[in-house]
Amino acid sequence: MDALPEDLEALLLEYGRHLRLGRNRSAHTVRAYVGDARSLLLHLCSRAADSGVGEIDLPLLRSWLSVQSGAGAARTTMARRASAARTFTAWLTHTGRLAIDPGPRLGSARAHRVLPSVLGREQAADVMDAAQSGAAQHDPMALRDRLIVELLYATGIRVSELCGLDIDDIDRERRLARVLGKGNKERAVPFGAPADEALESWLRSGRPAFANAESGRALLLGRRGRRLDQRQARTVVHEVVSAIPGAPDLGPHGLRHTAATHLLEGGADLRIVQELLGHASMATTQLYTHVSVERLRNVHDQAHPRA
Repeated sequence: MDALPEDLEALLLEYGRHLRLGRNRSAHTVRAYVGDARSLLLHLCSRAADSGVGEIDLPLLRSWLSVQSGAGAARTTMARRASAARTFTAWLTHTGRLAIDPGPRLGSARAHRVLPSVLGREQAADVMDAAQSGAAQHDPMALRDRLIVELLYATGIRVSELCGLDIDDIDRERRLARVLGKGNKERAVPFGAPADEALESWLRSGRPAFANAESGRALLLGRRGRRLDQRQARTVVHEVVSAIPGAPDLGPHGLRHTAATHLLEGGADLRIVQELLGHASMATTQLYTHVSVERLRNVHDQAHPRA
């Protein structure tokens, strides 16, 4: 079964509006959570075509997750789907569609906290040098690509935050970028002289070559003059990093990981890094301390005669 009855489709539309307007979730999160709710409802209807949401209980939730696991879903995916199911059943209960919420009793395997791949300091310098070298001929596209990697590494912002920047969000006098993060939370993030230099070159010689009536105040533009989208930014980062021999295959999130790791290795306070990255929880930021400790351990194992 791959289609839901009209009443359940209407229910999903209402749920999506709740997530978007009531919970202030991002478009990406709304798509993921509504998709998981749809999958759960399809599983419900597969048992009986006339099933209703009032029949959702703990055995059904466990059965649905078992099917996902049997299909080869990763632990991280399973953890997210269990969380999505709990959010959905909580909403169903709050709106009176479920008498008892089975979500809180639904367990799920903890997602593995995978240590992210990051660039070493020399590799990061080589990436920035490669981007600067490409921009040396003042080609507008190369100037933009240099600014992308410089800003991502200098600030540690998310690719969505990068693409959402407007010209007015940049305070060049104080070298601060005003970023709108998850949950529409605004924060100011500093950047250094190299990023400022890349910004100057882009605004003077790059952006005017692409700007048109559709550009608005967007800082970064695509070839047709519209605001740069996240997919284009990811392609740029992959291409620039792949030109460095021995560098891991990284996208924008890898540069964010790299920026956080290098800040901590340089002695930055964990809470300051949390604020710079826009993490709601310190537990998320602490992942980077594991990266730093792992690197220290590797160096110790290779260099210490009694390791």
